[in-house]
Amino acid sequence: MQPMSLLITTCVLFVGSHLVLSHPLRAPLADRLGERGFQIVYSVVALATFIMLVQAWRGMPAEPPLWAVGDPLWAFATLIVLFASVLFAGSLVGNPALPSPAAALTAQGAPRGVYAVTRHPMMWSFALWALAHVLVVPTAAQIVLSATIAFLALVGSAGQDVKKARLMGDAWRHWAARTSFVPFARQVSGQTPWGDTIPRDRALFGGIALWLVATWGHGALGYMAAGIWRWLG
Repeated sequence: MQPMSLLITTCVLFVGSHLVLSHPLRAPLADRLGERGFQIVYSVVALATFIMLVQAWRGMPAEPPLWAVGDPLWAFATLIVLFASVLFAGSLVGNPALPSPAAALTAQGAPRGVYAVTRHPMMWSFALWALAHVLVVPTAAQIVLSATIAFLALVGSAGQDVKKARLMGDAWRHWAARTSFVPFARQVSGQTPWGDTIPRDRALFGGIALWLVATWGHGALGYMAAGIWRWLG
């Protein structure tokens, strides 16, 4: 199989297994295996398909970039990753979308910080991470990989809306009515003040720390220098 064909195949397996196990097969498998047994199966399949995807991506031959990448584009991508890091850090606390016995109670709170930006800050952080990588690594292989990650994140978010509405009922529907799927949609439409989107301390400082460590590790692990380290190195 040609390297690109292999990459596309593993991407389809990675996304397809996630979507199938998260939705149509989740209930019957959980009934048969128990919730813990299902989580083990889900994790094993996710890890196996992810390893296959990474190996296929690493096996791609060198490709010429599709466009020139200079400092302005690197700076823009760096800011996108910083914003994505803040979204991710903020999504770890007080997130009704995460599995938690207190999810319904959490959903009663006023959306502030990253949740005023979008009700799926974690998933959008993955999609924005993918976008940033395409901007500075404009190759066919990177576009396929990033498109896979962004597709899984955003389609998964839409599926999560449906699942949460079924599991949490009015609690989730009220939360969804006070938040937006698309970042900043409520602010642009005038429904929510921009000041509500100011990140909380844990999101802001946690996101900055994550951004600094992740971009430093990018170069430390032998990949191209990223973030501010690109200019400080």
